[in-house]
Amino acid sequence: MTFLAILILAIGLSIDSLAASISTGVCMRKIRIADSLKVALFMALFQGVLPVIGWFVGKGFQNIIAAYDHWVAFVLLSAIGGKMIYEGFSKKEDQSCFCPSQNLVLAGMALATSIDALIVGIGIGLLGETIWIPAIIIGIITFAFSFSGIYIGHHLGHKLNIKLELIGGLVLIGLGIKILLEHTLNTQ
Repeated sequence: MTFLAILILAIGLSIDSLAASISTGVCMRKIRIADSLKVALFMALFQGVLPVIGWFVGKGFQNIIAAYDHWVAFVLLSAIGGKMIYEGFSKKEDQSCFCPSQNLVLAGMALATSIDALIVGIGIGLLGETIWIPAIIIGIITFAFSFSGIYIGHHLGHKLNIKLELIGGLVLIGLGIKILLEHTLNTQ
């Protein structure tokens, strides 16, 4: 994978964590740096570790479906992107938010926003690509997005009505199309 592809992937995967962090920031009455660091660290760890777990699963199946790996990556990324777009359209304006004050609640939120990263890790493993650099970059981007998201949410609150899931979904679908085109055009 090129650095640009890894960066685009990291940004696409980090959008859910950014959205969750913004909504968490909206809920916070007072912002402390320790709270922002805690949220960002949880999000980054889950987003960085789950692709590695998925990669090991994908590597185990590499020999079985090597001829179809680009299709699998395309389908997985498109499904994740489609799910994110659907969630962006189906969210109600008045959905209540919660503030993660306990580690278990925060871990649940981090896991829920990182399932996509697990699936992407499987896809990367199926492609035979290395996971270590992408996982580190995904973690760093997620940390930065989540840390910033707390402050964005706190300071802007309900003033902005941006559907972040739509942007993340489109990015992942675009990446899936790119992988599919690269592999199908290079084999002909």
